[in-house]
Amino acid sequence: MKNRFALTSYLYDLPEDLIAQYPCHPRDASRLLVVERDTEKIYEMPFKELCHYLEKGDSLVFNDTKVIPSRLIGQRLSGGKAEVFLLKKISSHQWEALVKPGKKMGIGTRVYFGDGFFCEVIDIHANGQRLVQLEYTGSIEEAIEKFGHVPLPYYMRRESLNEVDKERYQTVYAQNPGSVAAPTAGLHFTDEMVSHLVDKGVLIDKITLHIGLGTFLPVKTEDIRHHQMHEEIFEITETTAQNLNARNPSRKQICVGTTTCRALESAASPEGCIQSGKYHTNIFIHPGYKFKYVKNLLTNFHQPGSSLIILVSTFASHELIQNAYQKAVKDRYRFLSYGDAMLIL
Repeated sequence: MKNRFALTSYLYDLPEDLIAQYPCHPRDASRLLVVERDTEKIYEMPFKELCHYLEKGDSLVFNDTKVIPSRLIGQRLSGGKAEVFLLKKISSHQWEALVKPGKKMGIGTRVYFGDGFFCEVIDIHANGQRLVQLEYTGSIEEAIEKFGHVPLPYYMRRESLNEVDKERYQTVYAQNPGSVAAPTAGLHFTDEMVSHLVDKGVLIDKITLHIGLGTFLPVKTEDIRHHQMHEEIFEITETTAQNLNARNPSRKQICVGTTTCRALESAASPEGCIQSGKYHTNIFIHPGYKFKYVKNLLTNFHQPGSSLIILVSTFASHELIQNAYQKAVKDRYRFLSYGDAMLIL
């Protein structure tokens, strides 16, 4: 039996050609690998078959965060190219950001993006990140939307097709701007599919967790228990909390995505009661964690050695997820953000 706390236990060989570079069309044409924890059965069904699988009274919980086009490309006063990647909003005009080229982006450096929209570096943090002041004659949000590029993950080895990715690297139910990465398990749902589920009597609840760039950070400690998780902000309204706490436990309730899972588990009392409010969380779910609320999980296929593959291995079991990933590689599923999905029951 492998050491469940060893990082090497969560590594696997992922062929590069299985990393999806583009979304499938239409969204719900994705494949779905179903993993049953009780029976240890692993089988495939089309993603759109979820409409037939879920019945009246069952429920889904979505993360309705909206990805902002946070990658800004401009020029310094010298004429040199510069890139500013917005990470976290501090105030209406100030953001924490990553910058390129770092050595030429000291305090006072300005980067111009066009039409009077520019930023100035006003502080440098110990980790190399910058605090930048954005300036524009109109709305800062409108300027970011106009000049920003979709922040595709680094493993998509292509430039953003901005208009395509602005639509497809976003869930159809995205509502609250603030993420620099998509809650990818939700990318498979179409408007028609969501409407069909609602008409059928499937209950839908939404929480908001803004996803930071830390979601792509690998676990580097050999003993995963020493890994320090990044912090993210999430919110659960009082109405949503009441709905979640009123759900019939005998009905199917599917948590859509690891971000939704982390938010619900962070907001749950030891007895499994969801508490409303706005919180910061750095919860790291690894072996030994006892789930308080989440019963079923819909998720994509994750990177080797990531905190997310550790989370799903904890939710199911290490051996079962290992078998599922081996099958997914063998059957040539599409992996990562634009890839296929897995439903763990």
